[in-house]
Amino acid sequence: MQSKTRTKLIWIAFFVVITAPIIAAAFSPLLAWRDSIYIIAGFAGIFAMALLLTQPLLIGGYLPSISARKNRQFHKWFGALLVTMVFIHVLFLWFTSPPDVIDVLLFRSPTPFSLWGVIAMWAVFLMGLMVAFRKRLRMPLRLWQRTHLALAIVTVIGSVVHAYLIEGTMEMLTKIIISLSVLAATAKVIADRVQQKG
Repeated sequence: MQSKTRTKLIWIAFFVVITAPIIAAAFSPLLAWRDSIYIIAGFAGIFAMALLLTQPLLIGGYLPSISARKNRQFHKWFGALLVTMVFIHVLFLWFTSPPDVIDVLLFRSPTPFSLWGVIAMWAVFLMGLMVAFRKRLRMPLRLWQRTHLALAIVTVIGSVVHAYLIEGTMEMLTKIIISLSVLAATAKVIADRVQQKG
């Protein structure tokens, strides 16, 4: 009985953490001054943050009632969805202001949040390419895992700082909660990997 209650509480907490920022952003008064393209870009970024929390929870096996095989399968699918959300985020920002996006991609933007965002973006895209061409790369398993983990860490740090520095539609408290959750879940995966090897 305690196990079932614990399982329910974990899933409830998970859904609250990933949906609260989306719901809070949907009620942001700033949306009244944004056009639809900019809103889509912003919400793609928020969905990406939710996926960024889901990924370490899946690969670490921290979400109950999911088999190890399903965890790996979902991790791969949600990884592809994460790449898609980041692409949509950048693409729709491009539609709103191509010169600004070019400056960001070339690391010429004066805004600090843009720098962190583009670093996270390239790390996400590199991870996506690694997964897509894994067989052709023929990397040793340990090297592939370490490279993937290193890019994931860059993605997490870059994304969290990027989100925190932006004063936009995301509500601050829910943004901080999901950001800390992403950092904690990623740190937990790293700690478990180190412990397993030790």
